[in-house]
Amino acid sequence: MRVEESQLKAFILDAGLVKPAALKRAEAEAQSSHKTLREVLLNTGSVKEEEIKRLEAYILGIPFVDLSRETIRPEVLRLIPEPLARANNIVAYRRDRNELEVAMLDPDDLQTIEFIRKKEGVRILPRLTTPESIQKVLRQYQKTLEAEFGELFKGEEKELLQAKHDAEQVASGGMPPAEAEELKKLAEDLPVVRIVDTLIRHAILQDASDIHIEPAEKEVAVRYRIDGILRDAMTLPRRIAPALVARIKVMANLKLDEHRLPQDGRFKIETPEYRISFRVSILPVFDGEKIVMRLLPESVKGFSLEELGFWGANLERVHRAIKRPTGIILATGPTGSGKTTTLYAVLEMLNTPAVNISTIEDPIEYRIPRINQTQVRPDIGLTFANGLRSLLRQDPNIIMVGEIRDNETASLAINAALTGHLVLSTLHTNSAAGALPRLLDMKVEPFLIASTVTAIMSQRLIRRLHGEQDTARLTVAEAAGLKRDADLDEIFAFLKKEKAVEAKMTPEKMEWGRPKKSEACPDGYKGRIGIHEVMEMSDTLRQLVMKNATSDDIEKQARNEGMITMREEGFIRAAQRVTSIEEVLRVTSE
Repeated sequence: MRVEESQLKAFILDAGLVKPAALKRAEAEAQSSHKTLREVLLNTGSVKEEEIKRLEAYILGIPFVDLSRETIRPEVLRLIPEPLARANNIVAYRRDRNELEVAMLDPDDLQTIEFIRKKEGVRILPRLTTPESIQKVLRQYQKTLEAEFGELFKGEEKELLQAKHDAEQVASGGMPPAEAEELKKLAEDLPVVRIVDTLIRHAILQDASDIHIEPAEKEVAVRYRIDGILRDAMTLPRRIAPALVARIKVMANLKLDEHRLPQDGRFKIETPEYRISFRVSILPVFDGEKIVMRLLPESVKGFSLEELGFWGANLERVHRAIKRPTGIILATGPTGSGKTTTLYAVLEMLNTPAVNISTIEDPIEYRIPRINQTQVRPDIGLTFANGLRSLLRQDPNIIMVGEIRDNETASLAINAALTGHLVLSTLHTNSAAGALPRLLDMKVEPFLIASTVTAIMSQRLIRRLHGEQDTARLTVAEAAGLKRDADLDEIFAFLKKEKAVEAKMTPEKMEWGRPKKSEACPDGYKGRIGIHEVMEMSDTLRQLVMKNATSDDIEKQARNEGMITMREEGFIRAAQRVTSIEEVLRVTSE
């Protein structure tokens, strides 16, 4: 059941994944380097692993599955013991009576399939998947957070009580200065190390973006932010709070004996499976010190604009803007709306050997090869404005400024655009149209804004519906309420044009997607995607800026010129059953 190179080549050409000339070069390289065509194509980035695997599955007549976002039921997952799953890259993910579906990398591994069949007495249905999917599922063999902490506390009560006593002694000044090193020893005690490691490991397993550790009078609450929503993860005994804080301070290289002032730090965790930086913020509160850790995966693969949710006219507008050699492109939205990720995706597209790209950021969230990234350091005078001033002496073609916060940074960014640079930056505004008055508020001259800003993207992140979905029609009251928020007739006209709905479909007859709760997905959502509005600067909009027009006037004109608002795009996504109407209203309500 091996895929011959001639077959792979033919199907790659037929699918249009690689142009014939590029494929010919890859064949020549494979021959000269004694590698397979598959290896060369993957190493050069001509195709993605998933695309190759899908083609191979098609050629072999085996279904392909992507489990990278799936949560497998524990009783199904453990039908294949973890050592066997790891050694043979095979995982069980679905059981239906006498049939067990398994995902694997090598469908020729008949020995393992036969072993599982005899062990479980079921018919095995093999499926092809990617190494990334296998690794994601293997991480789910971990015990639940509650079970793991139950075992941790069961055998270590005495040690934890002693840790609590010693920590309180040091924190209150009860120990002499010579013995203050005891706090550091506390942070390295085995129970505390295990607790922190377990909290971090489960946050990574659940794809959390933040860990919140919040002390209260009688307990310590641990919450994870997953898909933008904070969720309770664990409640820990109040007695271990000082040792917990000490451990995280040691990891982030912060002052152990400082309990009255906020502190910020960083640390990194590297394993064969992942490499993640943690940005740590510690804030004194009434019951102790609150900790928030932001998880920044360094090994994350770059996203395309399509993967981030850009499509149709919005995607075309962004492509037109980034093809220009000069000008300013702005990404707007509240904190956590994915602005920086969008700009990183644009930089990835522009990142060629022919250009010099420099950034000034706070913080540097992801490392991108061949891009010169500078971290803002206000404590030593390296602000956005000073950093940008220095970047302009580095002969850049493209500049990314993490955020425009004041008149000085805005003026420098505009001057950079006027002198032949393409500038990307972010602003904290609720809409694309609101960015222009915001720049005017910063005392930037209207004619400078009109002559440099080429496009403004505003965005929010909405949760995706996951697995099986409930569907329901809108009630008369709901339909009337939605028509006040968006032009549903215009949205349905667009959907009919794209053949996403039937020609006779109306909002009242539409079956909208609703989240369906399950054991694997407690709230019916998993993962997020962006909804956007992209405003391309036209002559009419420039004239409005020159007249100091309001954001409402600017948005009205942009809509007349074809701009779809974020809420309207959200309703389109809801009509496509990517998300729900409730989620769109939650995210776009101001």
